[in-house]
Amino acid sequence: MIHSYRHRLGLTAGYPMYEELEQRLAAQPTITVPTITLDGDADAVVPATDGKSMAAKFSGERQHRVIPNVGHNLPQEDPKAFATAVWELASKKR
Repeated sequence: MIHSYRHRLGLTAGYPMYEELEQRLAAQPTITVPTITLDGDADAVVPATDGKSMAAKFSGERQHRVIPNVGHNLPQEDPKAFATAVWELASKKR
């Protein structure tokens, strides 16, 4: 766990076998598939936003939702809201 936090903060190297994947992810390619982003309005780690600051990372259809009374672990704290968003995307006709 300590290594994970040190790595996230850029204080230590990651695992060599994942280096190429980490570099590809760091490039932050645009997300092109339909997406629903979720914020919990009680998140004390990353405060909820209107989602506009991340909008440029998505080129496909995107919705942003703020879920009331939910903190940082949205799938665990409100599994229904999380599952509903996944279901909406999975059942969408393409």
